[in-house]
Amino acid sequence: MRSEFAGGRADKRGGHAGPILLHISRVSSNANSPFLAGWSAPGVGRSATCERVGACAIYLKLNEFSVNLEFETEAKSLAGSDVTSSNLVLQQARILQDQFKELYGQNARVYCAPGRVNLIGEHTDYNDGFVMPVAMDMYTWVAAAPREDTQVHVYSRNLSEHAEMDLRDTNLQVQGHWSAYVLGVAASLRLAGQKVCGANLLVEGKVPMGAGLSSSASVEVAAGFALLAASGLSVTPVELATICQRAENEFAGARCGIMDQMMACCGRANYALMLDCRSLEFQLLPLFPDAQFVVCNSMVKHDHAASGYNARRADCETATRILSGEIPGVRALRDLTLMDLERFSQSLTEVVYRRARHVVSENGRVLAARSALERGDPELLGRLMRESHRSLRDDYEVSCPEVDTLVELACEQDGVYGSRITGGGFGGCTISLVQRSQVEEFGRSLAQRYEQATGKKSDIYIFQASDGAREALQ
Repeated sequence: MRSEFAGGRADKRGGHAGPILLHISRVSSNANSPFLAGWSAPGVGRSATCERVGACAIYLKLNEFSVNLEFETEAKSLAGSDVTSSNLVLQQARILQDQFKELYGQNARVYCAPGRVNLIGEHTDYNDGFVMPVAMDMYTWVAAAPREDTQVHVYSRNLSEHAEMDLRDTNLQVQGHWSAYVLGVAASLRLAGQKVCGANLLVEGKVPMGAGLSSSASVEVAAGFALLAASGLSVTPVELATICQRAENEFAGARCGIMDQMMACCGRANYALMLDCRSLEFQLLPLFPDAQFVVCNSMVKHDHAASGYNARRADCETATRILSGEIPGVRALRDLTLMDLERFSQSLTEVVYRRARHVVSENGRVLAARSALERGDPELLGRLMRESHRSLRDDYEVSCPEVDTLVELACEQDGVYGSRITGGGFGGCTISLVQRSQVEEFGRSLAQRYEQATGKKSDIYIFQASDGAREALQ
Protein backbone atom coordinates (compact mmCIF):
# COMPACT_ATOMS: atom_id res chain seq x y z
CA MET A 1 0.00 0.00 0.00
CA ARG A 2 1.41 3.42 -0.91
CA SER A 3 0.25 6.84 0.18
CA GLU A 4 1.24 10.32 -0.79
CA PHE A 5 0.90 13.59 1.02
CA ALA A 6 -1.73 15.57 -0.87
CA GLY A 7 -0.26 18.91 -1.86
CA GLY A 8 2.28 19.40 0.92
CA ARG A 9 1.99 21.99 3.70
CA ALA A 10 4.14 24.72 5.19
CA ASP A 11 5.38 23.91 8.67
CA LYS A 12 5.23 26.34 11.58
CA ARG A 13 8.79 27.56 10.92
CA GLY A 14 7.85 28.71 7.42
CA GLY A 15 9.47 25.82 5.56
CA HIS A 16 7.55 23.45 3.32
CA ALA A 17 6.94 19.87 4.28
CA GLY A 18 6.97 18.77 0.66
CA PRO A 19 5.76 15.42 -0.60
CA ILE A 20 5.89 12.67 2.01
CA LEU A 21 5.84 9.01 1.07
CA LEU A 22 4.73 6.66 3.81
CA HIS A 23 5.30 2.94 3.43
CA ILE A 24 2.66 1.17 5.51
CA SER A 25 3.40 -2.38 6.58
CA ARG A 26 0.26 -2.81 8.68
CA VAL A 27 -2.62 -0.92 10.20
CA SER A 28 -3.65 -1.73 13.73
CA SER A 29 -5.77 -0.13 16.46
CA ASN A 30 -6.30 0.23 20.16
CA ALA A 31 -9.62 0.55 21.99
CA ASN A 32 -10.65 3.95 20.68
CA SER A 33 -7.93 5.54 18.55
CA PRO A 34 -6.68 3.87 15.36
CA PHE A 35 -2.95 4.16 14.82
CA LEU A 36 -0.29 3.14 12.37
CA ALA A 37 2.52 0.72 12.98
CA GLY A 38 5.54 -0.06 10.87
CA TRP A 39 5.57 3.07 8.74
CA SER A 40 8.49 5.20 7.64
CA ALA A 41 8.85 8.58 5.98
CA PRO A 42 12.09 10.07 4.59
CA GLY A 43 13.14 13.05 6.69
CA VAL A 44 10.29 12.76 9.19
CA GLY A 45 10.90 11.74 12.79
CA ARG A 46 8.77 9.29 14.73
CA SER A 47 6.90 12.09 16.53
CA ALA A 48 3.77 11.48 14.52
CA THR A 49 0.53 10.24 15.98
CA CYS A 50 -2.52 9.02 14.14
CA GLU A 51 -5.65 11.14 14.43
CA ARG A 52 -8.18 8.86 12.73
CA VAL A 53 -8.58 6.14 10.15
CA GLY A 54 -11.33 6.82 7.62
CA ALA A 55 -12.55 5.49 4.31
CA CYS A 56 -10.01 6.84 1.89
CA ALA A 57 -7.63 8.54 4.27
CA ILE A 58 -5.65 8.24 7.45
CA TYR A 59 -5.33 11.49 9.39
CA LEU A 60 -1.94 11.99 11.03
CA LYS A 61 -0.57 14.75 13.17
CA LEU A 62 3.07 15.28 12.21
CA ASN A 63 5.12 17.58 14.43
CA GLU A 64 2.10 19.67 15.46
CA PHE A 65 0.55 20.16 12.05
CA SER A 66 -1.97 17.92 10.33
CA VAL A 67 -1.77 16.24 6.97
CA ASN A 68 -4.37 14.31 5.03
CA LEU A 69 -2.97 11.16 3.46
CA GLU A 70 -4.99 9.84 0.55
CA PHE A 71 -4.52 6.13 -0.06
CA GLU A 72 -4.36 4.24 -3.30
CA THR A 73 -6.41 1.09 -2.84
CA GLU A 74 -7.79 -1.58 -5.08
CA ALA A 75 -11.25 -0.03 -4.66
CA LYS A 76 -10.84 2.85 -7.10
CA SER A 77 -14.46 4.02 -6.79
CA LEU A 78 -16.58 3.71 -3.68
CA ALA A 79 -20.32 3.42 -4.26
CA GLY A 80 -21.88 6.62 -2.99
CA SER A 81 -18.56 7.48 -1.29
CA ASP A 82 -19.62 5.05 1.44
CA VAL A 83 -16.64 4.06 3.55
CA THR A 84 -17.94 0.52 3.99
CA SER A 85 -16.40 -0.37 0.61
CA SER A 86 -12.86 0.67 1.56
CA ASN A 87 -10.10 -1.81 2.07
CA LEU A 88 -9.37 -0.40 5.51
CA VAL A 89 -12.86 -1.16 6.73
CA LEU A 90 -12.83 -4.64 5.22
CA GLN A 91 -9.47 -5.22 6.85
CA GLN A 92 -10.93 -4.28 10.24
CA ALA A 93 -13.66 -6.87 9.79
CA ARG A 94 -11.16 -9.58 8.85
CA ILE A 95 -8.97 -8.73 11.83
CA LEU A 96 -11.97 -9.14 14.11
CA GLN A 97 -12.76 -12.49 12.49
CA ASP A 98 -9.24 -13.70 13.24
CA GLN A 99 -9.45 -12.48 16.82
CA PHE A 100 -12.79 -14.23 17.27
CA LYS A 101 -11.34 -17.51 15.99
CA GLU A 102 -8.46 -17.22 18.44
CA LEU A 103 -10.82 -16.41 21.34
CA TYR A 104 -13.67 -18.88 20.73
CA GLY A 105 -12.27 -21.42 18.26
CA GLN A 106 -15.12 -20.74 15.82
CA ASN A 107 -15.57 -19.03 12.49
CA ALA A 108 -17.59 -15.84 12.80
CA ARG A 109 -19.62 -13.46 10.69
CA VAL A 110 -18.96 -9.76 11.27
CA TYR A 111 -21.52 -6.96 11.52
CA CYS A 112 -21.18 -3.22 11.98
CA ALA A 113 -23.38 -0.27 12.91
CA PRO A 114 -22.41 3.41 12.66
CA GLY A 115 -22.34 6.20 15.16
CA ARG A 116 -24.31 9.31 14.34
CA VAL A 117 -24.14 13.05 14.54
CA ASN A 118 -27.32 15.08 14.79
CA LEU A 119 -27.34 18.08 12.48
CA ILE A 120 -30.26 19.69 14.29
CA GLY A 121 -33.19 18.60 16.48
CA GLU A 122 -31.78 18.01 19.97
CA HIS A 123 -33.87 16.55 22.82
CA THR A 124 -36.91 16.48 20.56
CA ASP A 125 -36.96 12.73 19.92
CA TYR A 126 -38.39 11.71 23.31
CA ASN A 127 -40.98 14.46 22.88
CA ASP A 128 -42.38 12.85 19.69
CA GLY A 129 -40.68 15.56 17.65
CA PHE A 130 -38.42 15.87 14.61
CA VAL A 131 -34.69 15.20 14.30
CA MET A 132 -32.14 15.32 11.49
CA PRO A 133 -29.17 12.98 12.09
CA VAL A 134 -26.45 11.61 9.78
CA ALA A 135 -24.76 8.23 10.16
CA MET A 136 -20.98 8.62 10.51
CA ASP A 137 -18.18 6.48 9.14
CA MET A 138 -17.22 5.37 12.65
CA TYR A 139 -18.52 1.96 13.67
CA THR A 140 -19.03 -0.63 16.34
CA TRP A 141 -18.04 -4.07 15.11
CA VAL A 142 -19.49 -7.34 16.36
CA ALA A 143 -18.23 -10.78 15.34
CA ALA A 144 -20.71 -13.53 16.17
CA ALA A 145 -21.27 -17.27 15.95
CA PRO A 146 -24.11 -19.42 17.38
CA ARG A 147 -23.82 -21.65 20.42
CA GLU A 148 -25.68 -24.91 21.05
CA ASP A 149 -27.08 -23.74 24.41
CA THR A 150 -28.95 -20.66 25.67
CA GLN A 151 -25.86 -18.80 26.85
CA VAL A 152 -24.76 -15.47 25.38
CA HIS A 153 -21.07 -14.78 25.96
CA VAL A 154 -19.61 -11.41 25.01
CA TYR A 155 -16.05 -10.11 25.15
CA SER A 156 -15.23 -6.39 24.82
CA ARG A 157 -11.99 -5.65 23.01
CA ASN A 158 -12.15 -2.05 24.23
CA LEU A 159 -12.34 -2.98 27.91
CA SER A 160 -10.77 -6.46 27.85
CA GLU A 161 -13.72 -7.78 29.86
CA HIS A 162 -16.11 -10.70 29.53
CA ALA A 163 -19.80 -10.95 30.41
CA GLU A 164 -22.48 -13.58 29.92
CA MET A 165 -26.15 -14.36 30.45
CA ASP A 166 -28.64 -17.18 30.05
CA LEU A 167 -31.43 -16.29 27.64
CA ARG A 168 -33.91 -18.14 29.83
CA ASP A 169 -33.43 -15.39 32.44
CA THR A 170 -34.24 -11.92 31.11
CA ASN A 171 -34.31 -10.32 34.59
CA LEU A 172 -30.86 -8.82 34.13
CA GLN A 173 -29.18 -6.65 36.75
CA VAL A 174 -26.70 -4.89 34.50
CA GLN A 175 -27.53 -1.18 34.83
CA GLY A 176 -24.34 0.84 35.00
CA HIS A 177 -22.29 -1.92 33.37
CA TRP A 178 -21.10 -1.92 29.77
CA SER A 179 -22.73 -5.31 29.13
CA ALA A 180 -26.18 -3.69 29.42
CA TYR A 181 -25.77 -2.47 25.84
CA VAL A 182 -25.26 -6.02 24.56
CA LEU A 183 -26.94 -8.41 26.98
CA GLY A 184 -29.82 -5.94 27.39
CA VAL A 185 -30.42 -6.21 23.65
CA ALA A 186 -30.42 -10.02 23.87
CA ALA A 187 -32.99 -9.85 26.67
CA SER A 188 -35.07 -7.29 24.77
CA LEU A 189 -35.10 -9.49 21.67
CA ARG A 190 -36.45 -12.36 23.78
CA LEU A 191 -39.03 -10.08 25.41
CA ALA A 192 -40.12 -8.97 21.91
CA GLY A 193 -40.86 -12.60 21.01
CA GLN A 194 -37.71 -13.21 18.96
CA LYS A 195 -36.40 -16.72 19.67
CA VAL A 196 -32.73 -15.87 19.48
CA CYS A 197 -30.36 -18.69 20.33
CA GLY A 198 -27.17 -18.63 22.37
CA ALA A 199 -24.18 -16.94 20.78
CA ASN A 200 -20.56 -15.99 21.25
CA LEU A 201 -19.84 -12.32 20.54
CA LEU A 202 -16.70 -10.23 20.19
CA VAL A 203 -17.30 -6.47 20.28
CA GLU A 204 -15.02 -3.61 19.31
CA GLY A 205 -16.20 0.01 19.26
CA LYS A 206 -14.62 2.74 17.18
CA VAL A 207 -17.18 5.43 18.04
CA PRO A 208 -15.70 7.73 20.72
CA MET A 209 -17.45 7.09 24.03
CA GLY A 210 -19.09 9.94 25.91
CA ALA A 211 -18.76 12.31 22.95
CA GLY A 212 -22.42 12.58 21.99
CA LEU A 213 -21.90 10.50 18.83
CA SER A 214 -24.17 7.65 19.92
CA SER A 215 -21.63 4.98 20.75
CA SER A 216 -24.28 3.22 22.86
CA ALA A 217 -26.84 2.86 20.04
CA SER A 218 -24.06 1.76 17.69
CA VAL A 219 -23.19 -1.10 20.09
CA GLU A 220 -26.86 -2.03 20.60
CA VAL A 221 -27.76 -2.17 16.93
CA ALA A 222 -24.62 -4.05 15.88
CA ALA A 223 -25.21 -6.57 18.69
CA GLY A 224 -28.89 -6.94 17.83
CA PHE A 225 -28.14 -7.46 14.15
CA ALA A 226 -25.51 -10.06 15.04
CA LEU A 227 -27.73 -11.96 17.51
CA LEU A 228 -30.59 -12.15 15.01
CA ALA A 229 -28.33 -13.28 12.19
CA ALA A 230 -26.66 -15.94 14.37
CA SER A 231 -30.15 -17.34 15.00
CA GLY A 232 -31.23 -17.20 11.36
CA LEU A 233 -33.77 -14.47 12.17
CA SER A 234 -34.48 -11.00 10.83
CA VAL A 235 -36.67 -8.02 11.67
CA THR A 236 -37.27 -4.71 9.93
CA PRO A 237 -34.85 -1.85 10.67
CA VAL A 238 -37.60 0.01 12.55
CA GLU A 239 -38.36 -3.06 14.68
CA LEU A 240 -34.69 -3.49 15.54
CA ALA A 241 -34.41 0.19 16.46
CA THR A 242 -37.35 -0.02 18.88
CA ILE A 243 -35.98 -3.20 20.48
CA CYS A 244 -32.58 -1.55 21.00
CA GLN A 245 -34.20 1.59 22.42
CA ARG A 246 -36.01 -0.60 24.94
CA ALA A 247 -32.70 -2.16 25.94
CA GLU A 248 -31.14 1.24 26.63
CA ASN A 249 -34.21 2.48 28.53
CA GLU A 250 -34.82 -0.61 30.66
CA PHE A 251 -31.42 -2.24 31.05
CA ALA A 252 -28.90 0.60 30.65
CA GLY A 253 -31.12 3.04 32.54
CA ALA A 254 -30.94 5.91 30.02
CA ARG A 255 -34.35 7.20 28.99
CA CYS A 256 -33.27 8.02 25.45
CA GLY A 257 -35.57 8.57 22.50
CA ILE A 258 -35.58 6.57 19.29
CA MET A 259 -33.33 8.77 17.11
CA ASP A 260 -29.96 7.12 17.73
CA GLN A 261 -31.15 3.58 17.13
CA MET A 262 -33.12 4.59 14.02
CA MET A 263 -30.07 6.29 12.56
CA ALA A 264 -27.84 3.28 13.25
CA CYS A 265 -30.39 1.09 11.46
CA CYS A 266 -31.54 3.33 8.60
CA GLY A 267 -28.59 5.59 7.71
CA ARG A 268 -27.78 6.25 4.06
CA ALA A 269 -24.47 7.35 2.56
CA ASN A 270 -24.44 11.02 1.47
CA TYR A 271 -27.83 11.77 3.03
CA ALA A 272 -29.25 13.20 6.22
CA LEU A 273 -32.36 11.58 7.58
CA MET A 274 -35.26 13.71 8.79
CA LEU A 275 -37.17 11.52 11.22
CA ASP A 276 -40.65 11.96 12.67
CA CYS A 277 -40.17 10.36 16.08
CA ARG A 278 -43.90 9.78 16.54
CA SER A 279 -44.73 7.96 13.32
CA LEU A 280 -41.11 6.79 12.66
CA GLU A 281 -41.54 7.92 9.06
CA PHE A 282 -38.42 9.49 7.60
CA GLN A 283 -37.22 11.45 4.59
CA LEU A 284 -33.73 11.28 3.08
CA LEU A 285 -32.24 14.69 2.32
CA PRO A 286 -29.09 15.18 0.18
CA LEU A 287 -26.18 16.93 1.85
CA PHE A 288 -24.59 20.08 0.43
CA PRO A 289 -22.01 19.40 -2.32
CA ASP A 290 -19.85 22.44 -1.46
CA ALA A 291 -20.05 22.39 2.33
CA GLN A 292 -18.82 19.88 4.90
CA PHE A 293 -20.04 19.05 8.39
CA VAL A 294 -17.14 18.87 10.84
CA VAL A 295 -17.38 17.42 14.35
CA CYS A 296 -15.16 18.79 17.12
CA ASN A 297 -14.79 16.87 20.37
CA SER A 298 -14.49 19.07 23.46
CA MET A 299 -12.98 16.08 25.31
CA VAL A 300 -15.41 16.77 28.17
CA LYS A 301 -17.12 13.44 28.83
CA HIS A 302 -20.81 13.02 29.47
CA ASP A 303 -22.86 10.19 30.92
CA HIS A 304 -26.55 10.21 30.02
CA ALA A 305 -27.69 7.84 32.74
CA ALA A 306 -25.81 9.63 35.54
CA SER A 307 -26.34 13.22 34.35
CA GLY A 308 -29.21 15.63 33.99
CA TYR A 309 -30.49 13.88 30.85
CA ASN A 310 -33.24 12.03 32.69
CA ALA A 311 -34.10 15.18 34.66
CA ARG A 312 -34.63 17.11 31.41
CA ARG A 313 -36.96 14.41 30.17
CA ALA A 314 -38.91 14.55 33.43
CA ASP A 315 -39.29 18.34 33.00
CA CYS A 316 -40.74 17.78 29.54
CA GLU A 317 -43.17 15.20 30.85
CA THR A 318 -44.26 17.64 33.55
CA ALA A 319 -44.96 20.31 30.93
CA THR A 320 -46.90 17.84 28.79
CA ARG A 321 -48.99 16.65 31.71
CA ILE A 322 -49.93 20.19 32.76
CA LEU A 323 -50.60 21.56 29.28
CA SER A 324 -52.57 18.52 28.14
CA GLY A 325 -55.11 19.52 30.78
CA GLU A 326 -55.32 23.00 29.26
CA ILE A 327 -55.18 22.24 25.52
CA PRO A 328 -57.16 19.35 23.97
CA GLY A 329 -55.18 16.86 21.89
CA VAL A 330 -51.76 17.48 23.44
CA ARG A 331 -49.93 14.16 23.81
CA ALA A 332 -46.39 15.50 23.78
CA LEU A 333 -44.55 18.81 23.44
CA ARG A 334 -44.50 18.18 19.70
CA ASP A 335 -48.22 19.11 19.67
CA LEU A 336 -47.64 22.66 20.96
CA THR A 337 -46.86 25.93 19.25
CA LEU A 338 -44.85 28.75 20.80
CA MET A 339 -48.11 30.71 21.01
CA ASP A 340 -49.70 27.87 23.01
CA LEU A 341 -46.74 27.77 25.33
CA GLU A 342 -46.75 31.51 25.94
CA ARG A 343 -50.49 31.55 26.55
CA PHE A 344 -50.23 29.03 29.40
CA SER A 345 -46.75 29.90 30.65
CA GLN A 346 -48.10 30.87 34.08
CA SER A 347 -49.11 27.24 34.63
CA LEU A 348 -45.46 26.15 34.50
CA THR A 349 -42.43 26.83 36.64
CA GLU A 350 -39.77 28.95 35.00
CA VAL A 351 -37.44 25.97 34.49
CA VAL A 352 -40.13 23.72 33.01
CA TYR A 353 -41.29 26.57 30.74
CA ARG A 354 -37.77 27.05 29.37
CA ARG A 355 -37.32 23.32 28.79
CA ALA A 356 -40.58 23.23 26.84
CA ARG A 357 -39.70 26.38 24.89
CA HIS A 358 -36.51 24.77 23.66
CA VAL A 359 -38.30 21.64 22.43
CA VAL A 360 -41.10 23.55 20.68
CA SER A 361 -38.74 26.00 18.98
CA GLU A 362 -36.29 23.23 18.05
CA ASN A 363 -39.01 21.32 16.22
CA GLY A 364 -39.63 24.44 14.14
CA ARG A 365 -35.92 24.70 13.37
CA VAL A 366 -35.80 21.10 12.11
CA LEU A 367 -38.66 21.76 9.70
CA ALA A 368 -36.87 24.88 8.46
CA ALA A 369 -33.63 22.89 8.13
CA ARG A 370 -35.39 20.46 5.80
CA SER A 371 -36.16 23.38 3.51
CA ALA A 372 -32.54 24.53 3.71
CA LEU A 373 -31.25 21.14 2.53
CA GLU A 374 -33.89 20.81 -0.17
CA ARG A 375 -33.06 24.29 -1.52
CA GLY A 376 -29.29 23.91 -1.12
CA ASP A 377 -29.11 26.86 1.30
CA PRO A 378 -26.21 26.41 3.76
CA GLU A 379 -26.58 30.00 5.00
CA LEU A 380 -30.06 29.24 6.32
CA LEU A 381 -28.99 25.99 7.94
CA GLY A 382 -26.04 27.72 9.58
CA ARG A 383 -28.31 30.36 11.10
CA LEU A 384 -30.63 27.65 12.43
CA MET A 385 -27.65 25.82 13.97
CA ARG A 386 -26.56 28.96 15.83
CA GLU A 387 -30.11 29.51 17.11
CA SER A 388 -30.26 25.87 18.22
CA HIS A 389 -27.09 26.22 20.26
CA ARG A 390 -28.34 29.33 22.05
CA SER A 391 -31.53 27.49 22.95
CA LEU A 392 -29.67 24.42 24.21
CA ARG A 393 -27.30 26.61 26.21
CA ASP A 394 -29.85 28.98 27.76
CA ASP A 395 -33.21 27.17 27.85
CA TYR A 396 -32.27 23.49 28.07
CA GLU A 397 -28.99 24.11 29.90
CA VAL A 398 -27.10 21.12 28.52
CA SER A 399 -23.98 22.90 27.29
CA CYS A 400 -20.80 23.63 29.24
CA PRO A 401 -18.09 26.32 29.07
CA GLU A 402 -15.75 24.23 26.90
CA VAL A 403 -18.46 23.45 24.34
CA ASP A 404 -19.59 27.08 24.29
CA THR A 405 -15.99 28.07 23.60
CA LEU A 406 -15.76 25.63 20.69
CA VAL A 407 -18.94 27.06 19.16
CA GLU A 408 -17.84 30.66 19.61
CA LEU A 409 -14.40 30.00 18.14
CA ALA A 410 -15.89 28.09 15.21
CA CYS A 411 -18.30 30.89 14.32
CA GLU A 412 -15.39 33.36 14.21
CA GLN A 413 -13.62 31.33 11.51
CA ASP A 414 -13.74 32.14 7.81
CA GLY A 415 -16.07 29.96 5.77
CA VAL A 416 -18.20 28.79 8.73
CA TYR A 417 -21.97 28.95 8.26
CA GLY A 418 -22.90 27.85 11.78
CA SER A 419 -22.01 25.65 14.74
CA ARG A 420 -23.82 24.05 17.68
CA ILE A 421 -23.56 21.45 20.40
CA THR A 422 -24.69 18.03 19.23
CA GLY A 423 -25.82 14.97 21.17
CA GLY A 424 -27.24 14.72 24.66
CA GLY A 425 -25.03 17.49 26.00
CA PHE A 426 -23.14 18.01 29.28
CA GLY A 427 -19.93 17.96 27.24
CA GLY A 428 -19.27 15.99 24.10
CA CYS A 429 -19.06 17.40 20.61
CA THR A 430 -20.01 20.32 18.42
CA ILE A 431 -20.95 20.17 14.76
CA SER A 432 -20.02 22.95 12.37
CA LEU A 433 -21.03 23.58 8.76
CA VAL A 434 -17.96 24.75 6.84
CA GLN A 435 -17.24 25.69 3.24
CA ARG A 436 -15.47 22.69 1.77
CA SER A 437 -12.51 24.78 0.63
CA GLN A 438 -11.95 25.99 4.20
CA VAL A 439 -12.24 22.67 6.05
CA GLU A 440 -8.55 21.90 6.56
CA GLU A 441 -7.69 25.39 7.78
CA PHE A 442 -10.80 25.41 9.96
CA GLY A 443 -9.81 22.20 11.73
CA ARG A 444 -6.22 23.22 12.29
CA SER A 445 -7.01 26.72 13.52
CA LEU A 446 -9.90 25.67 15.75
CA ALA A 447 -7.86 22.96 17.47
CA GLN A 448 -5.05 25.42 18.19
CA ARG A 449 -7.32 28.18 19.48
CA TYR A 450 -9.38 25.80 21.61
CA GLU A 451 -6.25 24.45 23.30
CA GLN A 452 -5.03 27.99 23.95
CA ALA A 453 -8.39 28.93 25.48
CA THR A 454 -9.05 25.81 27.58
CA GLY A 455 -5.85 23.81 27.85
CA LYS A 456 -7.65 20.84 26.25
CA LYS A 457 -6.81 19.19 22.93
CA SER A 458 -9.85 18.79 20.68
CA ASP A 459 -10.24 15.87 18.30
CA ILE A 460 -11.53 16.97 14.90
CA TYR A 461 -13.59 14.49 12.84
CA ILE A 462 -14.10 15.18 9.15
CA PHE A 463 -16.56 12.42 8.42
CA GLN A 464 -18.52 10.94 5.53
CA ALA A 465 -22.22 10.09 5.77
CA SER A 466 -22.51 6.30 5.96
CA ASP A 467 -25.03 3.53 5.49
CA GLY A 468 -26.68 1.93 8.52
CA ALA A 469 -26.17 -1.49 10.13
CA ARG A 470 -25.19 -4.38 7.91
CA GLU A 471 -22.96 -7.42 7.55
CA ALA A 472 -19.41 -6.24 6.93
CA LEU A 473 -18.16 -9.32 5.08
CA GLN A 474 -20.39 -11.33 2.75
